Amino acid sequence: MNYEHTGSPTVIEVFADIWCPFTHVGLHALSEQLGAEDRRDVRIWVRSWPLEWVNGKPMDADHAVRHSVELREQATPYLFEEFDGSHFPKSTIPVLALVAKGYKVGYRVGESLSFEVREFLFEHGQDVSDPVILSRIGRYYDLGPPGPDDYATVVADWKEGIDRGVRGSPHFFCGEADIYCPSLDIATQPEGKSKTIRGNLERLGLFVDGCR
Repeated sequence: MNYEHTGSPTVIEVFADIWCPFTHVGLHALSEQLGAEDRRDVRIWVRSWPLEWVNGKPMDADHAVRHSVELREQATPYLFEEFDGSHFPKSTIPVLALVAKGYKVGYRVGESLSFEVREFLFEHGQDVSDPVILSRIGRYYDLGPPGPDDYATVVADWKEGIDRGVRGSPHFFCGEADIYCPSLDIATQPEGKSKTIRGNLERLGLFVDGCR
């Protein structure tokens, strides 16, 4: 699929990882904002920002659980109901590669996969990197296992994200605009462990309004 083909819809690019709770919240907020504004002209292109490469190590499950609790208590009480980190992926690279494979079929498949793998992880507590689970998700979209070209896309996205100054997961781009995690205000407390979080749908709305 040529992502830059002539006549394509408005595209919001989101550089993000699968196991990032803030991305799960940010994508939900973006989808709801687009629905509220009836922005059927917009497609969401969720690209790979593999935190295990960015940080040089896999994300710790306890780290993800702590942030999911903070988000649930402070900003999104309707998410993370069944997430306890007991089936947390040790790597997200195969999942990112499957999503990349989906986008090569089309935006609709890629978008749906991007949301679904996060739903499986954060709302159903499943290890989406498990080959059996990942294969089952792929088959639903008539996709086989990701191949070398799909893994190469993950690498290419990561390198492009570095070149474009991605600050973290999720980082949004549209045209000349880019912003890190526009739907949330996040402040780290002095001890460096807990966070104060509040929603900022006004900022997200301004970003979406600028995507034309």
